[in-house]
Amino acid sequence: MSLVRSTQQIVRELEELRFAPPVACVYNPLEYAWDLHRDWLERFGRAPKEVVLVGMNPGPFGMVQTGVPFGEVEAVRSWLGIHGEVHTPTHQHPKRPVEGLACRRSEVSGRRLWGWAASRFVLPQRFARRFFVHNYCPLAFVGETGANLTPDKLPRNETEPLFRICDRFLRQVVTALQPKWVVGVGAFAEQRARAVLGDQVKIGRIPHPSPASPAANRGWEALADAAFADMGLATH
Repeated sequence: MSLVRSTQQIVRELEELRFAPPVACVYNPLEYAWDLHRDWLERFGRAPKEVVLVGMNPGPFGMVQTGVPFGEVEAVRSWLGIHGEVHTPTHQHPKRPVEGLACRRSEVSGRRLWGWAASRFVLPQRFARRFFVHNYCPLAFVGETGANLTPDKLPRNETEPLFRICDRFLRQVVTALQPKWVVGVGAFAEQRARAVLGDQVKIGRIPHPSPASPAANRGWEALADAAFADMGLATH
């Protein structure tokens, strides 16, 4: 099954899930930003890959706006060259509007990850010959105050059905792309990859580029390079 078809199936399954407070809004950019996400899959998701990078879930000023994993707006628009229509979600929090490529906020994690890719590979096509980026959970969760709620903080009765879908989605991505490595961007993604994939592929981790990490704020690109070097993966 192609990544486009498997993603469309996942979208239908995710629509059936329900989440209770403190979740006030659930954003599914695979649905309302499908034009951009499909462009991402068709242009940059061709097999085989050497490495699949796996993040946790969409950030409010990244994939929530653009439909691209870690999709900082300027990187998506100017470096990846992805364009398309982003629709308005049926339910959105007034403090977290979806503005698509018109969003003026910059997601730090995405700016760091795609800035690293651009500085090391120069052209997105060169990056895509070896790497693909996937978010384990396609959904973003917003609390009543507008706070970003990560899936690991949700109650177990909600994460169990969610993770079953996300686990299968990750397996489908790996089956389609046949990578040698699956590398978690942060501890959560690495843990899920190990739980889902076992010894099917080599599994590693690079530090998360979040501004909440003091180490990442002191120079995330060097940390990422060192982590890849420890895995024996060149980053140029």
